[in-house]
Amino acid sequence: MEAKVLIVTGGGRGIGAATARLAGARGYSVCVNYLRDHDAALGVVNGIEKQGGNAIAVQADVSSEQGVLLLFETVDHKLGRLTALVNNAARLELQMRLQSMDAARMHRMFTTNVIGTMLCSREAVRRMSQRAGGTGGNIVNVSSGAARYGSPGEYVDYAATKGAVETFTIGLAREVAEEGIRVNGVRPGFIYTEMHAAGGEPDRVDRVKTMVPMQRGGQPEEVAAAILWLLSAEASYVSGAFIDVAGGR
Repeated sequence: MEAKVLIVTGGGRGIGAATARLAGARGYSVCVNYLRDHDAALGVVNGIEKQGGNAIAVQADVSSEQGVLLLFETVDHKLGRLTALVNNAARLELQMRLQSMDAARMHRMFTTNVIGTMLCSREAVRRMSQRAGGTGGNIVNVSSGAARYGSPGEYVDYAATKGAVETFTIGLAREVAEEGIRVNGVRPGFIYTEMHAAGGEPDRVDRVKTMVPMQRGGQPEEVAAAILWLLSAEASYVSGAFIDVAGGR
């Protein structure tokens, strides 16, 4: 049986870390990609290894083409042929209205959240595509409930990037379906992660959880479970689809 090799971008924290840990427990060799927090990424790797799994941590900025190339080449050499990719890395900045945003912020947001996802997917397709000699594989893109609701008054730019990711997911799924590659997405709702601190409100989930029919925020592990299902053979006829992990919202 071919080894299962997974890259999780932004894998050192939150949903990415939960996904990496669960994948490691299910037999994937995992690359935990991170941007700055080496200790957090190493902690995820150590946790996987303690459970008998195989993992490495690789620093790379997915908003940079050079960084993406380095990431995938490192995995080629250290883990082998890639079979799965989770595009989880994303940028979020302080809550504000559009009228207060400058172009530099918009460029940062789209470069990481959209172009980074597209670059990583490109490199994954180059390795997985049966047309290019690969054996197929899976890509899961992490979107957000913001793509549906727009995040007015907080971060419409972030919401717009996630809308773009969803459109890209649908298009790429159809583009590579005949090449043995499935492409899907998850759409998390209000999840308890460190990302909310980047928006200037660490306790945001507790403030907004009453908007959720289940009346609670979600945990990263609940999103990770949906991601791993999409990566699994149980989802073999699922492509171009999204799973809402949002408590019914």
